[in-house]
Amino acid sequence: MAGIKDYTNLEVGENRAQIEDHIRQILKLIGEDTEREGLLDTPARVTRMYEEIFAGYSVDPREALGVTFNENHEEMVIVKDIVYYSQCEHHMAPFFGKVHIGYVPSGKIAGLSKFARLVEAVSRRLQVQERITSQIADILVEVLDPTGVMVVVEGEHLCMCARGVKKPGSKTITSAVRGGFRTDAPLRAEFLSLIKD
Repeated sequence: MAGIKDYTNLEVGENRAQIEDHIRQILKLIGEDTEREGLLDTPARVTRMYEEIFAGYSVDPREALGVTFNENHEEMVIVKDIVYYSQCEHHMAPFFGKVHIGYVPSGKIAGLSKFARLVEAVSRRLQVQERITSQIADILVEVLDPTGVMVVVEGEHLCMCARGVKKPGSKTITSAVRGGFRTDAPLRAEFLSLIKD
């Protein structure tokens, strides 16, 4: 999370010994030798990883936007290509991609880095892409009260690429449209044209 405020899952830290024991048990149950050199520290490494990848449980995503500023800017603001990593709640398999956010302020703005923090706070938990998309849009509406918000999320899901139907390279795209973006087709079209590569 270089450049992003480091969140840590406090529950994992408090339950470290139990989680490590459960990981050790899972390794045994899939047929591994937990005394093998390469696996001796695996339960501890997995637990430390859980502190990071599930850090979103220890933060209120609304607080990720931090201090807002009064600013009389009434044109669209876009923050695009925010990379995220999450875990599918159905298979606990990773999915990842990019988030694109557009909003039209109504007198209140947030610092641009705060949008990346919001994405981190929402995505670093067991999730589905559809919920990530809606939560980001709804939190922006709640905290900034803009005249409109549009969020587009692109994702590649390992539960679809590496198992099941095994279709690597396939992407899922979800969108959430709020306020003026819902009723103003040219505004939506402008946002979509500006986030294209």
